Amino acid sequence: MAASGIVPKFKLLQNCFTANNLRFRLFNLENKSRLIHTTSSCLRPAHDKDFEKAKERLNKLKEEPGNDVKLKIYGLFKQATQGKCNVPKPGMMDLVGKAKWSAWNELGSMSQDDAQKAYINLVDQLAKDEGSEAVEEVKGPGVQYEGLKITRENKIFHIQLNRPKKKNAITWQMYKDIGLALKEAAKDDAYSIAVITGAGDFYCSGNDLSNFANVTPDKIAEMANKGKEVLLEFVDAFIEFPKPIIALVNGPAVGISVTTLALCDVVYATDLATFHTPFSQLGQSPEACSSYTFPKIMGYAKASELLLFNKKITAYEAKERNLIADVFPNDVFLKETTSRIQEFAKCAPQSIRLSKVLNRSSELQLLKKVNKEECELLEERWQSKECTDAILAFFTRKS
Repeated sequence: MAASGIVPKFKLLQNCFTANNLRFRLFNLENKSRLIHTTSSCLRPAHDKDFEKAKERLNKLKEEPGNDVKLKIYGLFKQATQGKCNVPKPGMMDLVGKAKWSAWNELGSMSQDDAQKAYINLVDQLAKDEGSEAVEEVKGPGVQYEGLKITRENKIFHIQLNRPKKKNAITWQMYKDIGLALKEAAKDDAYSIAVITGAGDFYCSGNDLSNFANVTPDKIAEMANKGKEVLLEFVDAFIEFPKPIIALVNGPAVGISVTTLALCDVVYATDLATFHTPFSQLGQSPEACSSYTFPKIMGYAKASELLLFNKKITAYEAKERNLIADVFPNDVFLKETTSRIQEFAKCAPQSIRLSKVLNRSSELQLLKKVNKEECELLEERWQSKECTDAILAFFTRKS
């Protein structure tokens, strides 16, 4: 996803970094101790050299920051170069414009000097974090996919969500690639089971909300339709998978990473895991067949707590509600689950495959129908004022 050049790399901030056309003029001040940069509308403050270097370092980052960080960068840049926010708030459907305006406006009367210093410090921290928390290099045979680490060995097709700094949030491309990885595992007789887990402390923080951020008002309907098709195919890959899928929930799980658990065959969790489906909080609706599977496995009332009212539950509560099979103390989670999976992989592959197909066959078409209906509702939800306001509020809180 990362690319060279500021415009393709930070689309959300393109107006801020590419449209300023800064002209530099030098002024001799009484103490002759500082240079002031000017634009057509403002004087710029004291830390110009470091500020320019910070802009260069930002453009050289290998991994694109999350949108919450982009908004901080945008607000600080505008405050540093133009001072206090002096433009009207964008219209209701301009999600990106409203988020950017809020990030700038909330800085209030912060001085341009302080905004420059904060901008420089933020970029320095991003560069430092990138140097110390690089994603583990993926090695081994076979195709690798964006944001994933695929390990293929001992009859086990292992899919690890591999964006630990982003809490393994799923991008549009990752949705597609997880589906492709499952299709590969389904077709290859070398693997009898598939395993899904996350890198770092999170299992998955759900849908990467930057999937919605770089959208202008006239493109919202197009984005919603694209999202519907991507999600439909992604969930169908779970529904149609003919071999056992085992999920290892190594930390907190949110949204789509929770709802797809009900389509897996066995789920194990660390005792530090939590499970959260904040659909109404974000103006959205259930997905991954959870409107059917959750009431079926845990009862209507307990399912409603999660799907309608955003209740977050612990691993032990998830076990009590039949969403997961077992819970292990975090310090032995990897050891215990690895041992079990290795034993599962020794089972007769055709026997477990045919049994899985038999178990799923009576509900296969029903699940696909539910998936289609959920995706159609989400297409409408993604275009709603409730959803755009909720996502804007999310970014505003984080920025």
